[in-house]
Amino acid sequence: MHLIPTNEEVITMLRQTGALRDGHFEYPNGMHADEFLQVALAFRYYEWAKILSVGLSRRLRGDTEIRAMTRELSIVSPTTGGLPIAYGVCEALRAHQVYWAESDDDDHQKMRFRQFIEPEKGERVLLVDDILRSGKRLSTLRSMVEAKGAKVVGLAVAVYQPNPTIVSFGDLPIFYLAQMDATYYKDAESCELCKKGVPIEKIWA
Repeated sequence: MHLIPTNEEVITMLRQTGALRDGHFEYPNGMHADEFLQVALAFRYYEWAKILSVGLSRRLRGDTEIRAMTRELSIVSPTTGGLPIAYGVCEALRAHQVYWAESDDDDHQKMRFRQFIEPEKGERVLLVDDILRSGKRLSTLRSMVEAKGAKVVGLAVAVYQPNPTIVSFGDLPIFYLAQMDATYYKDAESCELCKKGVPIEKIWA
């Protein structure tokens, strides 16, 4: 295993831990795919959790601007599923603190910070999650952070697996350990797996 795990090493690790599965999956938004990745499952195992967290922190330390501000940096996650890697990255970087936002409705369209916790004006924030697919939650979180006057300095995820609906983050730097490409279909009518009669599993919201 390299100091910063290679793309292939990360994918092998995800398969071994059951975090990466092949098959036929339907996401809550109706989109179908031939793979499903739940990075949080890899964090059941201390050894792999440490490798992923430390590897991502080393990727971040390679950026001179991030490295210069680690002691004052806040690590903020848009989901509880992203918290294990957020805490791991914070520990490895020796960053200032970790906090997170939560869904404010059943459809996950609105978010809020935990009670008594919110960004301060001028605070430097690194957004951290386990995976980047559509980026909608991370984009919403970025807007929430910036609305409080804080500055988002980057976005870091264990796996970058963009789907066709991914939002743009402009010139915001994005750091990741592995990039993966699943085959997505916008609905059942266009899904080749449905046409072949491959059994389907629905993904929980």
